[in-house]
Amino acid sequence: MGPLLVLWLAVCLSGSWAVDRGNFKTCDQSAFCKRQRALKPGQSPYRALLETLELTNTKLTLQLINDNNKVRLLLELYRLQGNMTRVKINELKPLKPRFEVPDVLINDPPTEPLSLLSRDENGVVLSLGADSQRLIVSAKPFRLDIMEGREVLLSLNSRGLLAFEHLRIRKDTKVNPEGTENKEETEAANEPAEGEEKAKEDEKVEDGMWEETFKSHTDSKPNGPSSISLDFSLPGVENVYGIPEHADSLKLKATDGGDPYRLFNLDVFQYEVFNPMALYGAIPVMLSHSAQRTMGIFWLNAAETWVDISSNTAGKTVFGQMLDYVQGSSETPQTDVRWISESGIIDVFIMLGPTPTDVFSQYASLTGTQAFPPLSALAYHQCRWNYNDQEDVAAVDQGFDDHDIPYDFIWLDIEHTDGKRYFTWDPHKFPQPKDMLQGLLDKRRKMVTIVDPHIKVDSSYKIHNEIRSKGFYVKSKDGGDYEGWCWPGNSGYPDFTNPEMRAWWASMFAYDQYEGSMENMYTWNDMNEPSVFNGPEVTMHKDALHGNWENRDLHNLYGFYVQRATAEGLIERSGGVERPFVLARAFFAGSQRYGAVWTGDNAAEWDHLKISIPMCLSLGLVGVSFCGADVGGFFKSPSTELLVRWYQTGAYQPFFRAHAHLDTPRREPWLFGPENTALIREAVRQRYALLPYWYQLFYHAHHSGQPVMRPLWVEYPQDTATFSMDDQFLLGRDLLVHPVTEEGARGVTAYLPGKGEVWFDVHTFQKHNGAQNLYIPVTISSIPVFQRGGSIIPRKARVRRSSSCMEHDPYTLFVALSPKRFAQGELYIDDGHTFNFDKQKQFIHRRFSFANNALSSRNLAPGSQFTTFSWIEKIVILGASKPSKATLKTPDGKESLLEFEFDASMSVLTLRKPGVNAGLDWTVVLQ
Repeated sequence: MGPLLVLWLAVCLSGSWAVDRGNFKTCDQSAFCKRQRALKPGQSPYRALLETLELTNTKLTLQLINDNNKVRLLLELYRLQGNMTRVKINELKPLKPRFEVPDVLINDPPTEPLSLLSRDENGVVLSLGADSQRLIVSAKPFRLDIMEGREVLLSLNSRGLLAFEHLRIRKDTKVNPEGTENKEETEAANEPAEGEEKAKEDEKVEDGMWEETFKSHTDSKPNGPSSISLDFSLPGVENVYGIPEHADSLKLKATDGGDPYRLFNLDVFQYEVFNPMALYGAIPVMLSHSAQRTMGIFWLNAAETWVDISSNTAGKTVFGQMLDYVQGSSETPQTDVRWISESGIIDVFIMLGPTPTDVFSQYASLTGTQAFPPLSALAYHQCRWNYNDQEDVAAVDQGFDDHDIPYDFIWLDIEHTDGKRYFTWDPHKFPQPKDMLQGLLDKRRKMVTIVDPHIKVDSSYKIHNEIRSKGFYVKSKDGGDYEGWCWPGNSGYPDFTNPEMRAWWASMFAYDQYEGSMENMYTWNDMNEPSVFNGPEVTMHKDALHGNWENRDLHNLYGFYVQRATAEGLIERSGGVERPFVLARAFFAGSQRYGAVWTGDNAAEWDHLKISIPMCLSLGLVGVSFCGADVGGFFKSPSTELLVRWYQTGAYQPFFRAHAHLDTPRREPWLFGPENTALIREAVRQRYALLPYWYQLFYHAHHSGQPVMRPLWVEYPQDTATFSMDDQFLLGRDLLVHPVTEEGARGVTAYLPGKGEVWFDVHTFQKHNGAQNLYIPVTISSIPVFQRGGSIIPRKARVRRSSSCMEHDPYTLFVALSPKRFAQGELYIDDGHTFNFDKQKQFIHRRFSFANNALSSRNLAPGSQFTTFSWIEKIVILGASKPSKATLKTPDGKESLLEFEFDASMSVLTLRKPGVNAGLDWTVVLQ
């Protein structure tokens, strides 16, 4: 390694490293963002040329012209099935093709016919079909309005901030544009389209349009300025969410007077909380919500993107809001959002809801649903950078058994490899990896090893030699292999945008290629932003080349492709039988199809524990349900109180993994004294007992796109008290969790939603009414969790060393009664790890219902075929009355009396040993 890299690593490993914001651009330091943000509202130069309008059965096309420079754009407008509208805007005749994002959409979205309702010289009105929805195209200035009845749902370019920097020839050069071979073709490419006036020759050239320098890095910008921008207005809306990843509140803030939210995948060490800086992933999807409607905007662009948000209600004091109320202010709340991207085209999907569930389904129809993970992946994961050797792995594994703490996965970070060469093992520390893996397999446990997408440049390294010989590396602007520094030192970066490269990468996970691997070994893709230690903003140069495209065009897609190729490799190695588990740090829209993500390099600080909740909630709203944060914090060392509280929080978040930096003291759960070990054990055991419910939630997420971990407003969309809440959350519809995230807390105030609803404390069974703020005294052992009245949740009371060991164990049903509704719940069972649930319909899916003093189980999937050894061991009914008897009835006509206990003080009825198989029909009648 070079001396500079050694110095860099020394600083990084010192434990005092924190984000240096000077390494990352602000909008003012990003030339295109600064340029676009300087444009003023209300001065749009764009006009719709109505005489060019063409309407077919699938789309409307219309030319737009910029009256300042006479450059024409082509607008394509589609009405999509499922109450969505797609708007595409591109140059009519670009000098060369502009990048359009591939592979993110799961198919070409099916369209529905548009019909023309009226037309005059000022615009056209189109029918969008359902519910009197209309789309109005105004000609001068160009503007789109989507209306329902008399209500404007959403407007495009109402503020006049559409801006489309057309590709052009640099005036001080004579270089031909790509694809032109001679002088005639070059001149033809620069000629205005027929009927156009010649573009003005005195277009203003600003700094950063053709070259830009940040710190010591120069971006050559061979194609010149190419940024795009469009504004959206949302009348009646005060609350917008989404556009992860940011370490910020769930409800997005107005950006007036500060930087916009930035979407640009970056390796940010120990990020700060509560700011709009870019982090590791970028999903350009925003949800708007009011008591009347939920909608979504999906900006399909993989270039660096900034999102400005302004609101006419932002910044008003409570007094000002009350004054508006008293004086009867007629000002309608409105949120305006502006998207700015460095390159590509405008390709935006407007998801019209109207409910949160509708928006989730609409987005899932475009980019797919959450991959259905193996059941074991929903259990507890133990990781640190790094477990030292095979003996260390064995000792940690045994430590969990010695302290009676369940776990399913142990992880190995970069030090397990031979000199940071991925797909290898350190021959001294891990000489017999299969023996190590077999030892875990014997206990029905698993391992994850890290495989990062930077490859050590080393002529003795097989992986590097094959990638280089096949021409699969990303290229530098001059055509050579792009190289940068990362953990191995000098590294090459495979071009994962190339499908041949991805197929080859996938093949490397075959058991005969990845020596030492076994079926219980899975994969972690870190650093896939990609991270380049000596690159601009710790990432790849924008003028690096992926085939014919610059990194600037597709930067945010890189991590998506890495995770995709890895997941496909794990599937292929099993002959398509086994479900993969792949964790990735960088992500994009559609990444949910390939595995899990986590919130990156957090710190052992209370604010980082708190921010993990809105960060994962934001991801769930835009399709990525399998999210978690490093329990305990990656950097620094947590106090025992913080560590315990983090375990208690993490146990109720979708991805549950402890992880720690190389430079921190060891923090296995039993290292903090018997009392803290017991507290952590209890939190982990609560997770394992609830695995049947988690698995059912992920099954639904896989089928419908509904988030597993969700904000309260998703289920209570008209309750304005929930709109800004991000310190508590729902798991599915039926569990409400309010983790304790304040140091020294002696109580928390949880909001229990739903007028007329009841909620039961899952630990004490105490009943509380909904629509109230409930103060809950807490001790260090408290995890405030409530079950919604009207729900039935399955659990497994017998917690063993791993989830696989619990496969055939019995279920306990917790039935929470409600005066408002019948109680219902579900149970989903399959083999826990293969695709047989999908390919061969091998699963059990049952509905539990409690009505008229009878609890019944019925089959929701009559065409499925699967058997289970698990049975119903106990039924606990909360809010019950004491029966005189309880009778179990089965379809064969048999009846048997059940033993029961009734706690009159808590109104809890416990039915013991029904003994019926979990996959069969049955009814329990209370008399």
